[in-house]
Amino acid sequence: MSTVGSTDRRAGTAGAVVVYGATGHTGRFIVAELRRRGITTVVSGRDEARLEALAAGGADVLVRPAAVDDPASLDRALAGAAAVINAAGPFAVTGGPVVEAALRAGIPYVDVAAEIEANAAMFTDHAEAARKAEVPVVPAMAFYGGLGDLLVGAALGERTAADEVHIAYGLSSWQPTAGTRTAGAVSHERRGGRRVRFTGGALQYHDDQPAEQDWVFPEPLGRRPVIAEFTMADVVTVPSHVAVPEVRTYMAVEAARDLSGADTPAPEAVDDLGRSDQTFVVDVLVRAGGVERRATAHGQDIYAVTAPLAVEAVERILSGRSRTTGVASAAAMFDAPDFLRALAPYLSVEVSD
Repeated sequence: MSTVGSTDRRAGTAGAVVVYGATGHTGRFIVAELRRRGITTVVSGRDEARLEALAAGGADVLVRPAAVDDPASLDRALAGAAAVINAAGPFAVTGGPVVEAALRAGIPYVDVAAEIEANAAMFTDHAEAARKAEVPVVPAMAFYGGLGDLLVGAALGERTAADEVHIAYGLSSWQPTAGTRTAGAVSHERRGGRRVRFTGGALQYHDDQPAEQDWVFPEPLGRRPVIAEFTMADVVTVPSHVAVPEVRTYMAVEAARDLSGADTPAPEAVDDLGRSDQTFVVDVLVRAGGVERRATAHGQDIYAVTAPLAVEAVERILSGRSRTTGVASAAAMFDAPDFLRALAPYLSVEVSD
């Protein structure tokens, strides 16, 4: 077991939010968003030198190294903090230790996991402890899982059941980070190379080959080929609070090819915010009781937009604008339409019949 020290740039941590995995690609976006909102930030992770470099010149940034195989270091990292955002994948490795440390500290936990099995484990393995501790735990509060779940919640309105939920991802490209590739490899290994779908009210693993079909996105994207049953974290988040037998997710063929390409480069910044030139459309179609409703979000850079999703979640929890405690997905924890309206600077959202 490793032992990691703790270095604070200043003593005060009241109201601070810990970002575990702060030096990663998405972690940096989250740190920047917290600082933009004036929230004192604790940066944490294994590499103290990289944490110090990230925090350099920031009086509102504290440095607290920690390792997931060293519970005492995690406890020191979270001591006195208001909440923790886990941005360190693979979440199959980090999710359990960090949420357990959050529960010991009695503070809310939010993560940005896209790994299906890691998200499922959060609901099955930690729900009882989080409920007893009366601590909010929100997994998959990210582009994959969280955004789709909020759009489904907005489309459903007051309904709590649906016949089918379809979520299509129209990405102009997908330049995966090293963390995305590592998490994908871990998930692939955990499944024994099998694919997964949510049908008949349950996750099912299978060996069917992927198939293409067309999806008609709102203009200007229009009709595009997608990989059917390109299954994402929505198959965990949506059924966690919606009675629904079928949840299907789809991915633009171009983006799926980028992801599978070994030579596809990592994202490159094209603006002052550090975003890539990637654009996206998330198109949700919900069928319930013979009625179809749609909710669609447009934006730029799937990694960058994860930051306001996670930080808005933490701010809402800390300001008493959450609905429950224990483990809950985005649309179960928050008022979905109101949450989406708060993301207006980052996303364009439309809900229609």
